[in-house]
Amino acid sequence: MAPRRSSFLADFKAFINKGNVVDLAVAVVIAAAFGKVVEAVVSQVMTSLLEPALKAAQVDSINAWPAGAVIVALINFFVIAFVVFLIVKTIEATKRKEAAVAPPDTQAQLASAVTRLAEALDRKGL
Repeated sequence: MAPRRSSFLADFKAFINKGNVVDLAVAVVIAAAFGKVVEAVVSQVMTSLLEPALKAAQVDSINAWPAGAVIVALINFFVIAFVVFLIVKTIEATKRKEAAVAPPDTQAQLASAVTRLAEALDRKGL
């Protein structure tokens, strides 16, 4: 049984050491932290925008309605989706600005291409 156990442990170690597992674990931790940020923003939006509208409509609680929980879940979904959309748009705009600031160095690219071509020709013996 000892060889089988060490094989199992070796297989487990190989599985854990794969980059995808570690990357996935990091993504889950970051997503959990980001989820709390989104939840805080949504809570703020819900309290500042939705509650006054509900009070003006003289609605005490949507949850008391027959499909109230579904309506609340849908509202939360759309608010969360909108907040995430705004965050992604902001990040994309920042990346575009960074890309526009640093245009590619065409001379360096040309020199690199010439060097690679010369090396390829040398390997071929031409």
